[in-house]
Amino acid sequence: MTSSGLRAAAALLLLCAATFAAAAELSDKLRDDSELSQSTAKSFRRLMPVRFYSQVEQNPIANATLTLRSCTIFVPTNEAFQRYKGSIHVLYHITTAAFSKEQLPKSVSSDMDGNPPLYITKNRNGDIYVNNARIIPSLSVEMTNREGKRQVMHIIDEVLQPLSVQKNAKDNINNPDAMQFLQMAEQLELNDFHLRTYRSQVTLAKKESVYQSPGAHTFLIPIDESFKLSARSGLVDAKVIDGHVIPNTVIFTAASQHDDPKTSAAFEDLLKVTVSFFKQKDGKMYVKSNTIVGDAKHREGVVLAEIVKANIPVQNGVVHLIHRPLMIIDTTVTDFLKENGENGALRKFYEVIMDNGGEVLDDITNLSEVTILAPSNDAWNASLIENLLRNRKKMREILNMHIIRDRLNVDKIRQKNANMIAQVPTVNNNTFLYFNVKGEGTDAVITVEGGGVNATIIQADVAQTNGYVHIIDRVLGVPHTTVLGKLESDPMMSDTYKMGQFSHFNDQLNNTQRRFTYFVPRDKGWQKTELDYPSAHKKLFMPDFSYHSKSILERHLAIADHVFTMKDLVQYSEQAGNVVLPTFRDSLQLRVEEEAGRYVIIWNYKKINVYRPDVECTNGIIHVIDYPLLEEKDVVVSGGSYLTESSICIILANLIMITVAKILN
Repeated sequence: MTSSGLRAAAALLLLCAATFAAAAELSDKLRDDSELSQSTAKSFRRLMPVRFYSQVEQNPIANATLTLRSCTIFVPTNEAFQRYKGSIHVLYHITTAAFSKEQLPKSVSSDMDGNPPLYITKNRNGDIYVNNARIIPSLSVEMTNREGKRQVMHIIDEVLQPLSVQKNAKDNINNPDAMQFLQMAEQLELNDFHLRTYRSQVTLAKKESVYQSPGAHTFLIPIDESFKLSARSGLVDAKVIDGHVIPNTVIFTAASQHDDPKTSAAFEDLLKVTVSFFKQKDGKMYVKSNTIVGDAKHREGVVLAEIVKANIPVQNGVVHLIHRPLMIIDTTVTDFLKENGENGALRKFYEVIMDNGGEVLDDITNLSEVTILAPSNDAWNASLIENLLRNRKKMREILNMHIIRDRLNVDKIRQKNANMIAQVPTVNNNTFLYFNVKGEGTDAVITVEGGGVNATIIQADVAQTNGYVHIIDRVLGVPHTTVLGKLESDPMMSDTYKMGQFSHFNDQLNNTQRRFTYFVPRDKGWQKTELDYPSAHKKLFMPDFSYHSKSILERHLAIADHVFTMKDLVQYSEQAGNVVLPTFRDSLQLRVEEEAGRYVIIWNYKKINVYRPDVECTNGIIHVIDYPLLEEKDVVVSGGSYLTESSICIILANLIMITVAKILN
């Protein structure tokens, strides 16, 4: 290699001297300038890996390109090299045209044999990716070599991996399209995954053209192991194959948007299927199909698949290998739990079921229609759960709280929520779940409350032959927050929380040394008072009337050395007629009855339904009621008998001005 070639290579690789004169050799400037700071030198060593630099030195084509031509080079960081275990393909990191970040097109041809493309994508945050590697925005360098050619260097956070071919491959495989990839899969490095079954179905359905289509697409290909069920391969028809392709969009996993639905090739008038990606906290990537509009052969619902080998670049896009086919709903809820319980998205949930004897799984199997709210693996990491795992009776109750005897998808949840019947019974006797839907369409957030825990559905409508699975982010029935925390976070109790903030009434509710029983009117209950007592309702939510609000809330809060469940209150009522509960200033006298499995409070000759009983918290219990313990006289203020704080301030100001005027006169 000539000395001028070495200097040209160094000129492109030495990042930290990029601000010096463009015509000078960067290596010369670094060597000659004694004033370069120590931190600059350290930054240089950190960002310019010796391994990559040595690869450039040893590659005559790379050297010739850097010496004579314009180019863009993508340089991985040291950290990226430490993570990467494979062979380095230097020419796959070089393209023979100079592009700043702003000038990068959707794809560029690499300098590797066959010129396989590098795909440029951008996420919502504005980050730019080349294949699966993010360009670090502040570390790009642009300069001119001694031949007057413009050259650009971008620092990236991953080593670029081209399609890998086995050493004993009989064919010369350079830059294949997705169909050639399928046909030559046995000669490629695919971690011992095989694709024969799916390839056969593509050929049988005459869908080769989909995989040969020029452009830039995303292809999802199920591995042979996913076709263990003998009948499954027969369900892979032309429409299912279309559902495994996202046309005209390249999605590498690092650049993918979480749960952002993309239209698949199976998106038409009578069949509409979207595909989206999401990542669990353990790093595993998943893809899901959502059949929004189905037909006789393709049922509506979500199918979830783990990506077992990601980001395989091909001539017309990117391939991801998945552990099961999309769109096909051919397993029961029990089968799904087993399949995803061994080492999948619901591993810990399945472990808890089996550690408790497996009877819950038998119960699920025996249900003809069932919906499971399955906590994610991360949900089981909460500290309070560890103590409960050894209590089999309690865990059985908690597990049953996650099971519903019905097919309950998101559309049904919306209907129930719209009709104000958002409470759904579980297989536990007298235990209900309460759903709340916020927002519309893909922006909607669905929460479910059970046993004092508010969980968010993070993956909805995973469809099975006999029901649905919704993955949630918390374990129901294991309280993790105080009464105050529950008030603050629960959308059904926001008005009571707001009223308590005016007078600092809420401050005491974080006290873990006390045990509270709080009868909390839900928001719709306070809205009813606006119709019954319009004047009183208005004053309750005015800061100037916080004293009255506080007095009313005190009536709703019992403070003792233990909590009072609804069962306790029914039992006490049957024994004594009325129950007297200690409150902050006085006492609360009421009676509780059970009618058709629902609880009713009788207070001051009024019947008030209990909407959500026994919402457990770490320092007490909440009973959500349909109407406040309120009478009109609670906030009646006779004319002139009460002055608000603002009125007092105005009067005082006027008195001061009058006094000052008299003194001056």
